[in-house]
Amino acid sequence: MPELIEKPSRVTAAGEPPKLIDEYVGGVNTGESRLSIAHMRSPSGWAEPGQRPEFDEFTLVLNGTLHVEYEGGALDVAAGQAVQTKAGEWVRYSSPDPAGAEYLAVCLPAFTPDTVHRDA
Repeated sequence: MPELIEKPSRVTAAGEPPKLIDEYVGGVNTGESRLSIAHMRSPSGWAEPGQRPEFDEFTLVLNGTLHVEYEGGALDVAAGQAVQTKAGEWVRYSSPDPAGAEYLAVCLPAFTPDTVHRDA
């Protein structure tokens, strides 16, 4: 039988200024460990510390632009585009667009705070 997920759980975000993370599927909202699905809204000027997560992350940008730094370069992901980062890769996300960025993130396996490995 299908299971309705009535609402997301708000997850505390890293970075400044604060962004909003609403997890629909994952360890916080549903107890799911195989994957997580979250709706992110980051304001203009938001940046988080670099990280080397233990999960693959697939990010679909809905509005604005997400800036993605990685070892050896950087790229901008615009609305209607997506980016995949692989487990073990160093990556740093930010939203320099004046409108900020709105995006969906899918992590395999599910995101947990102890598997992100953020820079000090």
